Amino acid sequence: MKKLRVGIIGVGMAFEQLHYPAYQELADKFEIAALCDLDPAKANYWVKKLNLAQEKIYSEYRGMVARDDIDIIDIMVPIELNYKITKDVAELAAGGRKWIICEKPLASTLEESKLAMELPEKYNVPIMIAENYRYNEETNIIRDYVREKRIGEILYFMQNRVVNYPEDMTANKFPATEWRQHPEFPGGAILDTAVHDIAGLRHIFGAIERVQGFGRPQAYDFAPYSVICVNMLFKSGLIGQFSFYCSGREMQRPLVGLRIFGSRGMIYLEERDCGTINISYNDGKSEQIAYRPQRGYYNELLNLYQAVTGKEPVSVTPEMEYGDTYTIFQMLKAIRDEDTLPVDQEVDFIPAYDAARRAHAENSHFLQH
Repeated sequence: MKKLRVGIIGVGMAFEQLHYPAYQELADKFEIAALCDLDPAKANYWVKKLNLAQEKIYSEYRGMVARDDIDIIDIMVPIELNYKITKDVAELAAGGRKWIICEKPLASTLEESKLAMELPEKYNVPIMIAENYRYNEETNIIRDYVREKRIGEILYFMQNRVVNYPEDMTANKFPATEWRQHPEFPGGAILDTAVHDIAGLRHIFGAIERVQGFGRPQAYDFAPYSVICVNMLFKSGLIGQFSFYCSGREMQRPLVGLRIFGSRGMIYLEERDCGTINISYNDGKSEQIAYRPQRGYYNELLNLYQAVTGKEPVSVTPEMEYGDTYTIFQMLKAIRDEDTLPVDQEVDFIPAYDAARRAHAENSHFLQH
């Protein structure tokens, strides 16, 4: 089996806690061949840990990208640098000589996000977005259940996500990073974290027609609102509410989580790490479906390997990630302007709620603003 050689840009927390464990699990398919980081201490630590030669450590990524012995560039940098570095790498790798995998969201502004969406076509280079929620087992199981009408016709949903940023900023967690505490991008934690939840909802339910929201302003730099509540109308006719609280704990147990209500019952996911999807039926029966938490990082790298070797297409493209990012920007704008705003122009996937919408789905294709 051919091993794909990977060059890493950014060996911070995302690499250490998320990508590196997945690369270890897929050691028969990937080899970390070089790395780049501005922090010499971090770079030297990983050079020793990975047993790399000194000539494979870089403080500037262009030299690493130019190497002939690298197949994939994995970019893990602060959000405000995502577009610039991805564009530079795409330009250097033009013509499909290398593949690129980069983190979500695409960029720190809507304008840069649009440009990032166009990079694969502009430079003829394949790019995959590491949106792990679209690769998580629980998300795909729930999506299939919705498609199969496991609980009948889907009527509405509610999802509440809680992130305790003030506490996490003092722990060995992602909010402890300076660029997240004082972000140089709009929305702060809402763009950085809630974009995962939006990706999951769009993966399950399809394209979004309109959003309307409200927010409670706060003084902290890490997010303009302590909590947002957003009403959502999907192209399928499904309605629901998404709330995101980032300034404290959710004390209720079990958590509100994600609840999907259908004509024959309810699908309930307490939170992504609980390991069980609960289904309650109107006739009193119930099911508990086990899944393996946090498999998105493994699954996205497996998809990358399969795509590079020509066995399957990339599951999460820049165009798809643009839709997730654009949704967040429209939610923030709807809150700020006290308005109801459109999101997707066309549809990619619509659960079969009625024949008319099924016919529309079959004759439409996904196209973002």
